[in-house]
This record gives sequence, structure tokens and C-alpha cells, in this order.
Amino acid sequence: MSAPTDGQLGTAAAVRLVAGREISTRLRTKAFIWTTALFVAAVVLGGVLLHAIGGQDDDGVPVAFTPSATAAIPAFEATATGLGATVQTSELDPAAGEQALTDGDVDVLVTSVDPMLSVTVDSAVPQQLQPVLAAFAQQLALASAVTDLGGDPADVAEQVATAAPEVTALDPEPARDGGQIVAGYLAGILLFISLMTAGQLVAQGVVEEKSSRVVELLLATLRPAQLMAGKVLGIGVVGLIQVGLVVGSGAATASVLGLLDSSALDLGTTALWALAWFVVGFATYALVLGALGALVSRQEDVGSVIGPVTTLMIIPYVIGVSILPWDPTNALATWLSYVPFCAPMLMPIRIALGAATTAEALLALAISLAIIPALVWLAGRIYAGAVLHSGGRMKIRDALRGT
Repeated sequence: MSAPTDGQLGTAAAVRLVAGREISTRLRTKAFIWTTALFVAAVVLGGVLLHAIGGQDDDGVPVAFTPSATAAIPAFEATATGLGATVQTSELDPAAGEQALTDGDVDVLVTSVDPMLSVTVDSAVPQQLQPVLAAFAQQLALASAVTDLGGDPADVAEQVATAAPEVTALDPEPARDGGQIVAGYLAGILLFISLMTAGQLVAQGVVEEKSSRVVELLLATLRPAQLMAGKVLGIGVVGLIQVGLVVGSGAATASVLGLLDSSALDLGTTALWALAWFVVGFATYALVLGALGALVSRQEDVGSVIGPVTTLMIIPYVIGVSILPWDPTNALATWLSYVPFCAPMLMPIRIALGAATTAEALLALAISLAIIPALVWLAGRIYAGAVLHSGGRMKIRDALRGT
């Protein structure tokens, strides 16, 4: 590393100075405060809503039995369990049961099971109970036939209710649940929005300094590489703070409300990987977008010069949120999750879904980290050759020759 010339700071001091300026300036902006607050509020309110919906589902569908039918409650519960339905049974006399139906406290009132199943509802049988009632009616008919043949209907009913096929999978898919799917969606959406926003801030910041001539004053004491490195580092820290607050609030909400008590999701590991992939993804995209931003001198030209890169970000994002939650072993998405520029969007989703091992995640991370030194060199040359250029859009090859 060359020694600083007169009037120039050392590399570490210069990078810290520029990064500190970016952090202190952007943390106080209304855009950062409001977007962070909205993200956090959305995650927390989403968790509360899931808890409320989950709490309703956990109680089960309320089903009441009249005294003449209460003997069939165990068999009915076993049938519901066998079909994957959750019910909440109770005993009510006929008058109280009909009033409960009218008030909405009970969805189904079972009035008789002998000689056939008879139920009363307020308007219609709940959809999730329709197969349960059909199967239970068939069991009662079978029990009646068994009785006529001299067998034990209770024993037969229990065996029928708990019967299930034995399935052998030659290529079993990893077990997933609702918590993993939701976490996969959130990881993909959060990282895409954060990387897109933070990367564009770098490009816009470069153009803003060029158009206002501030960059000429800064380069009197800083080298171009120091200025760009400090800007990328500062905006990266701001983005990491924002992502950390959102991920932390989501993890805290899920923990406090017990949203993941029955989920296979490893929340801590998923959160840490999301933060790690933000850092790697931001470094990858910010270097490229910052260099491209230096090619133009007007804010209105930023979109055209960074358009190909932002399009590149959209492709893995769309694949990630539209395919992986339902097909985590998809070959295309799996291979792209190892490709730099695509990995920051796809690998966190695979991790959340439990479809990627630690070794696979580390391999993808190593590949993405391996290209960053090359991006630093290339972006630094483009930025140094183009940052003082004014006027129309500069070509990349001209910027490389100008260094």
C-alpha cells in the first residue's frame, strides 16, 4: 500500500471518515426512519395476525353432542384426528345446543348416532368437517353391521379410524412446515428490497456528488478508491442496521408469541444467515452499481445505466419466491443458489426451508466472496476513471483507459 501524499489521508482513516459521514447523514434521514419503522411494524403486525389466526385454528372446530350421542365422542375425535382435522367437543342438551348454533358458539350439533348419524347446523356444515362427518357416518354404518354379525363395534371403529397406509419414499423431500415457508418468503422479500434499495443509494450518491461538484473537493484529500470504499462501507452499515432491526423484530415477535413452537425452522440460524447474505450481496451489488453510477453526471440518467444490474437482481428473486417455497429441490434454483449475484437471493430461502445444508451454504458463500476482490479492482478502476467526467454518459472502456 502506497504512502499517502501531501494533503491526503491514510487509507484506513479516509475510509472511516467517508463511511462515518454516510452513516451519520443517512441514519437521520426521514426516508431511513420511516422505511425502517414500516418494515418493523409490518413484521410485528404480521406475526400478531398469524398468532391470532393460529390461535383460532388450534382450538378446533366446536362440535357439541346431545346426551344421547355423547358415547360416540371418542370415536368421532379419533376419526377427526385421522383425517387431519382439529375439533373441540362438548356436551349440550338439545335446546342449549340449538341456541349455541344460533349464537355461533358451536358449528355442529350431533343429535343422534343410532341408528344413523344425525346433525344440526345453523346454515351449512363447515368445509373442514364435511369429510369427517362422512367418514364417521360410514363407521357407524360399519359398526351396526359388525354388531349384527356379533362382533365388537367399538374395537372395529378404533381400528378403522387409526388405519393409515405405510408409505415408502425412494427420494423423500425434506420436511417443511408453515413456519419454514413463511420464513423463506420473508427472507427473499426482505433481502431483495434491502439490496435493491441500498445498492441504488450507492449509485445515486455517486451521481449526486458528481453533479454538485462535491467530489472534486473530496478528491483533493482522498483518492477515488478511498472515497468509493468509504461510501460503500457507510451505506452498507446503514443497510445492515435496517435489516438487523427488521430481522430482530421478526425473531422477537415469533419467539414471544410462540409462532414457531411446532415448527422445524431454526430461527437463530436462519436470521444469522440472512444478515450474512445481506453483507455479501450488498458488497457484490454496491461495487458494481457504484462504478456504473460514476459513468453518468445526472440523476435522471442513473436508471438507464444501472438497469441491467437491477434486472439481474429481479430474476433470482422471482425464481426464489415463486418456485422454492413449493419446490425447494428445484434443479434450476438450486444451481443458481451457488452463482454469485444470484446466491444472495436464493440461498437464504433454501436455508429457511431446510433445503440447504451448512456445507452447501458455506460453499455458496465462499464462491460469492471469491469474486469480491475482482469486483473491488474493476469497480475501483471504473470509478477512478469516470468520477471526474462531466457531460454525457461515459463508456466503460473509456473509464478503464482513463485510470
